[in-house]
Amino acid sequence: MGTNTIRLHRVLRATPERIYRAFLDADALAKWLPPNGFTCKVHHLEAKVGGSHKMSFTNFTTGHGHSFGGTYLELVPHERIRYSDKFDDANLPGEMQVTITLKKVSVGTELNIVQDGVPDVIPPEACYLGWQESLILLAKLVEAEIPD
Repeated sequence: MGTNTIRLHRVLRATPERIYRAFLDADALAKWLPPNGFTCKVHHLEAKVGGSHKMSFTNFTTGHGHSFGGTYLELVPHERIRYSDKFDDANLPGEMQVTITLKKVSVGTELNIVQDGVPDVIPPEACYLGWQESLILLAKLVEAEIPD
Protein backbone atom coordinates (compact mmCIF):
# COMPACT_ATOMS: atom_id res chain seq x y z
CA MET A 1 0.00 0.00 0.00
CA GLY A 2 1.17 3.50 -0.79
CA THR A 3 2.13 5.88 1.95
CA ASN A 4 1.04 9.18 0.43
CA THR A 5 -2.03 11.00 1.72
CA ILE A 6 -3.60 13.82 -0.27
CA ARG A 7 -5.83 16.35 1.52
CA LEU A 8 -7.96 18.93 -0.27
CA HIS A 9 -10.33 21.60 0.99
CA ARG A 10 -12.70 23.82 -0.98
CA VAL A 11 -15.82 25.90 -0.40
CA LEU A 12 -18.26 25.69 -3.31
CA ARG A 13 -21.31 27.84 -4.02
CA ALA A 14 -23.62 24.84 -4.24
CA THR A 15 -25.72 22.72 -1.92
CA PRO A 16 -24.34 19.58 -0.30
CA GLU A 17 -27.06 17.63 -2.17
CA ARG A 18 -25.80 18.82 -5.53
CA ILE A 19 -22.15 18.05 -4.77
CA TYR A 20 -23.02 14.64 -3.32
CA ARG A 21 -24.90 13.81 -6.53
CA ALA A 22 -21.92 14.94 -8.65
CA PHE A 23 -19.75 12.31 -6.91
CA LEU A 24 -22.26 9.48 -7.47
CA ASP A 25 -23.69 10.17 -10.93
CA ALA A 26 -21.73 8.45 -13.72
CA ASP A 27 -22.34 11.17 -16.32
CA ALA A 28 -21.37 13.91 -13.87
CA LEU A 29 -18.16 12.08 -12.88
CA ALA A 30 -17.17 11.62 -16.52
CA LYS A 31 -17.57 15.39 -17.00
CA TRP A 32 -15.62 16.72 -14.01
CA LEU A 33 -13.31 14.04 -12.57
CA PRO A 34 -10.66 13.62 -15.29
CA PRO A 35 -7.88 16.20 -14.94
CA ASN A 36 -6.95 18.42 -17.87
CA GLY A 37 -5.79 16.45 -20.90
CA PHE A 38 -7.73 13.30 -19.98
CA THR A 39 -11.08 11.84 -20.91
CA CYS A 40 -13.05 9.53 -18.63
CA LYS A 41 -15.30 6.57 -19.24
CA VAL A 42 -17.40 5.22 -16.39
CA HIS A 43 -17.83 1.50 -17.06
CA HIS A 44 -19.91 0.74 -13.97
CA LEU A 45 -21.20 2.64 -10.95
CA GLU A 46 -23.44 1.15 -8.30
CA ALA A 47 -23.81 3.89 -5.68
CA LYS A 48 -24.72 1.89 -2.59
CA VAL A 49 -22.71 0.61 0.36
CA GLY A 50 -21.01 -2.54 -0.92
CA GLY A 51 -21.62 -1.44 -4.51
CA SER A 52 -18.73 -1.04 -6.89
CA HIS A 53 -17.43 1.43 -9.45
CA LYS A 54 -15.09 1.04 -12.42
CA MET A 55 -13.77 3.73 -14.73
CA SER A 56 -10.83 4.62 -16.91
CA PHE A 57 -8.93 7.80 -17.77
CA THR A 58 -7.34 8.17 -21.20
CA ASN A 59 -4.56 10.62 -22.02
CA PHE A 60 -5.99 12.59 -24.96
CA THR A 61 -2.51 13.28 -26.41
CA THR A 62 -1.08 9.75 -26.34
CA GLY A 63 -4.22 7.62 -26.24
CA HIS A 64 -2.78 5.65 -23.32
CA GLY A 65 -4.94 5.11 -20.30
CA HIS A 66 -5.39 3.43 -16.97
CA SER A 67 -8.41 1.89 -15.33
CA PHE A 68 -9.34 1.69 -11.70
CA GLY A 69 -12.24 0.78 -9.49
CA GLY A 70 -13.34 -0.04 -6.01
CA THR A 71 -16.15 -0.38 -3.53
CA TYR A 72 -18.39 2.12 -1.76
CA LEU A 73 -17.71 1.70 1.96
CA GLU A 74 -19.88 4.47 3.43
CA LEU A 75 -22.61 6.70 1.99
CA VAL A 76 -24.27 9.27 4.23
CA PRO A 77 -26.53 11.30 1.93
CA HIS A 78 -25.30 14.85 1.42
CA GLU A 79 -22.63 14.49 4.13
CA ARG A 80 -20.05 11.75 3.53
CA ILE A 81 -18.80 9.35 0.86
CA ARG A 82 -16.05 6.81 1.50
CA TYR A 83 -14.81 4.36 -1.10
CA SER A 84 -11.83 2.24 -2.02
CA ASP A 85 -9.90 2.62 -5.25
CA LYS A 86 -7.39 0.30 -6.86
CA PHE A 87 -5.57 0.65 -10.19
CA ASP A 88 -5.70 -2.32 -12.56
CA ASP A 89 -2.03 -1.69 -13.46
CA ALA A 90 0.33 -3.86 -11.37
CA ASN A 91 2.86 -0.98 -11.50
CA LEU A 92 0.42 1.08 -9.38
CA PRO A 93 -0.02 -1.32 -6.44
CA GLY A 94 -2.10 -1.11 -3.31
CA GLU A 95 -5.55 0.06 -2.43
CA MET A 96 -6.43 3.68 -1.81
CA GLN A 97 -9.26 4.95 0.31
CA VAL A 98 -11.03 8.22 -0.49
CA THR A 99 -13.21 10.09 2.01
CA ILE A 100 -15.35 13.05 0.94
CA THR A 101 -17.07 15.12 3.60
CA LEU A 102 -19.63 17.82 2.89
CA LYS A 103 -20.75 20.48 5.37
CA LYS A 104 -23.37 23.12 4.68
CA VAL A 105 -21.98 26.62 5.31
CA SER A 106 -23.41 30.13 4.85
CA VAL A 107 -22.21 30.49 1.25
CA GLY A 108 -22.68 26.89 0.08
CA THR A 109 -20.75 23.76 1.04
CA GLU A 110 -17.40 23.06 2.61
CA LEU A 111 -15.81 20.12 0.80
CA ASN A 112 -12.97 18.06 2.27
CA ILE A 113 -11.32 15.19 0.42
CA VAL A 114 -8.76 12.81 1.88
CA GLN A 115 -7.12 10.23 -0.39
CA ASP A 116 -5.07 7.71 1.61
CA GLY A 117 -2.68 5.09 0.28
CA VAL A 118 -1.70 6.74 -3.01
CA PRO A 119 0.92 4.47 -4.67
CA ASP A 120 4.46 5.63 -3.93
CA VAL A 121 5.31 5.81 -7.66
CA ILE A 122 2.80 8.67 -8.10
CA PRO A 123 4.33 11.98 -6.97
CA PRO A 124 2.04 13.66 -4.41
CA GLU A 125 2.37 16.97 -6.25
CA ALA A 126 0.95 15.31 -9.39
CA CYS A 127 -2.06 14.15 -7.36
CA TYR A 128 -2.58 17.64 -5.98
CA LEU A 129 -2.34 19.16 -9.45
CA GLY A 130 -4.80 16.66 -10.91
CA TRP A 131 -7.29 17.06 -8.07
CA GLN A 132 -7.07 20.87 -8.31
CA GLU A 133 -7.91 20.70 -12.02
CA SER A 134 -10.77 18.30 -11.34
CA LEU A 135 -12.20 20.44 -8.54
CA ILE A 136 -12.28 23.50 -10.82
CA LEU A 137 -14.41 21.43 -13.20
CA LEU A 138 -16.59 20.20 -10.31
CA ALA A 139 -17.23 23.82 -9.27
CA LYS A 140 -18.21 24.74 -12.85
CA LEU A 141 -20.70 21.87 -12.89
CA VAL A 142 -22.34 22.28 -9.47
CA GLU A 143 -22.27 26.07 -9.17
CA ALA A 144 -24.03 26.72 -12.48
CA GLU A 145 -27.69 27.68 -12.11
CA ILE A 146 -29.34 26.97 -15.44
CA PRO A 147 -33.14 27.35 -15.64
CA ASP A 148 -35.19 24.67 -17.44
